[in-house]
Amino acid sequence: MQYKYHTQILKKLAILIAFLAGSVMAFSQVNTEQVLRVGQNALYFEDYMLSIQYFNRVIQSKPYLARPYFFRAIAKLNLEDYIGAEQDASKAIELNQYLTDAWEVRGVARQNLGRNADAISDYDHALQLVPRNRQLMFNKALAQQDCGQLAAADSTFSDLLRYYPGFDSGYLGRARLRLEQADTVAAIADIDKAMSINKNAVNAYIMRADIAISRDSDFAAAAADMDEAIRLQPRLAGLYVNRAYLRYKNDDFFGAMADFDYAIELDPLNEAAIFNRALLEMETSANDKALVDLDRLINLDPSNTRAYYNRSIVNHAKGRHAQAAADISKVIEEVPDLPDPYFMRSEFLYAQGNMRGAERDYNKGVALSKKAQSLTGDFEPGAIAPTGGNDSDSQRRDRGDGAPAGASPAHAPEASPEAARRFATLLTVANNAEIHEEYNNAAIRGKVQDRNIHIEPEPWMELAYYSSANELRPDTYYIKEVDDINATRMLRFVIRVTPSVPSLDSESSTRHFQSIEYYNSYLATHKPRAIDYIGRALDFITIHDYTSAIRDIDKAIEITPDLAVAHLLRAQAAFHNFQLEDGKIPDDLPASDALTLNTMRRKALDDVLADLSAAIELSPNMAEAWYNKAVAHLQIDDYTSALAALNRAIELKPEMGEAWYNRGYVYLRLGNNRLGIADLSRAGQLGILPAYNLIKRISN
Repeated sequence: MQYKYHTQILKKLAILIAFLAGSVMAFSQVNTEQVLRVGQNALYFEDYMLSIQYFNRVIQSKPYLARPYFFRAIAKLNLEDYIGAEQDASKAIELNQYLTDAWEVRGVARQNLGRNADAISDYDHALQLVPRNRQLMFNKALAQQDCGQLAAADSTFSDLLRYYPGFDSGYLGRARLRLEQADTVAAIADIDKAMSINKNAVNAYIMRADIAISRDSDFAAAAADMDEAIRLQPRLAGLYVNRAYLRYKNDDFFGAMADFDYAIELDPLNEAAIFNRALLEMETSANDKALVDLDRLINLDPSNTRAYYNRSIVNHAKGRHAQAAADISKVIEEVPDLPDPYFMRSEFLYAQGNMRGAERDYNKGVALSKKAQSLTGDFEPGAIAPTGGNDSDSQRRDRGDGAPAGASPAHAPEASPEAARRFATLLTVANNAEIHEEYNNAAIRGKVQDRNIHIEPEPWMELAYYSSANELRPDTYYIKEVDDINATRMLRFVIRVTPSVPSLDSESSTRHFQSIEYYNSYLATHKPRAIDYIGRALDFITIHDYTSAIRDIDKAIEITPDLAVAHLLRAQAAFHNFQLEDGKIPDDLPASDALTLNTMRRKALDDVLADLSAAIELSPNMAEAWYNKAVAHLQIDDYTSALAALNRAIELKPEMGEAWYNRGYVYLRLGNNRLGIADLSRAGQLGILPAYNLIKRISN
């Protein structure tokens, strides 16, 4: 269950003032009060990422002030970075223990982290400072319920509603408690009371729909309530998923399909909606469409057993028996004690002519069915294999094929009740009735954690002539050796160190082709210098001619072997060449040729790493070289080496948000969510926008 900070508190804490004066942008001239007010403005307008950057400035200038930590905690809370919010709120409390709202923010953060006992302690402390505060009492009651203190929660709700009899969310919170206590009558009374106070209380309709389903199986009444909920919250995908389920139960197939379509339009990563739509498509034999949805599910979550199970059925129906067998094998790995997948794979193998394998799986399924019979008294061997053949099982065994009786490639297997329950029933979304849902609008522009962002490591730190501006983080970094080259003014363009190189327009491209022609003429008539080859190499890199760039850098290194920037630049060009070649391996390449090609690719990556090591040897404190070394290691999933390189990069340049993000990514890959989320939180604080999206995905 999620608990969202009341947005009215944000508005209470922020004051609308004039725009930021240009003089505050220089750190040496920071007017902390003005920057803090501008940060509050950004917070008020829900530009959470931007507000964090302003609060960072104030904290860097005056780390002894409590308010910037407190405001930054609010921003992180809205970005669902609960660990970061707790840390900032704790710092604010350490600096000013009478800052009541900091106790509340920390309580909300801890509540979202599932540490309800700690949250209750924070709420109690805040209530000593502001007794009878409605929001504090409400959140405390929810926390008490979630940690099993039902009597205490009941008492807190009673006090809350005695002081605030017109608080509709209080009645809905107590209705939730009543449902956990199995007192449906009292829950309905509280829901009705909430609706009499506020006819637009969306959670009241959702909860009443749940009761109609669970108590009376009244799908029509539940659907009517869900219609009202959607009218009030028309952009919440989960509501459409659940209404589609109700429409399906009411035999409104087309209405259900329309709701699943719209849920996916609102939230393209909504796995419940994609899975349910695939099931409906299978039901109408729209196998091609179902296959697209199931492929999409497996791409989103390679461990989705439900998707593999149903894709095996679709593949079998389409005559793709090998793929069907591979998919159902994934299910068997996950649930090895369920007989149905063995019967299914038996049929798939039989369709391929693999009689021995088919018999083995069929016998395994029979054995597991008998084992289940000993517990249930119900045994039907091969129940999922449809009858379609004319031969008996004994006749097939006499021929030596060993296939199960009735197995027919022309039919898709039918699931037994147990398999259907596990793999082929529509899914619903269980968390739509969040008590604070009316304050959580997924369409808010500041909610960067809700944006659909492809999860991958932050890219190579480039030496380039161009960089993309970013108001949240530096668009360029400082490398002394690069600055020294720029200071000579011997190049035609200024070198930048950037993680973000923009695409060039035709005019810019033409400029660099002309620059290459200039270098061609100059080098033909003058004694070659390393700097000239570096300049032309950067032109080649700009127009993506990495092979020519490498030839020029080779010559520069021959002339000046101890030029760290040259080794860094050659590694960059070779790395991009490696990436270009990575996708060119044909799927049908013979195994021996593929092995040779992979060896060549690995050697190319080794050359990249060798150049980075040379740059580090010449300039041990070049954080960007360490960072790029980690990016190279990530290409072959060498997380241990990547982690070591990122540790060093962060040690040398702790303000490099990309390094924190990538280290968080590595920690998650290694299964250490605690350290991963901590690093992602720091990356988000430093302006790396995808960090909050990844935190949300991991936390849910």
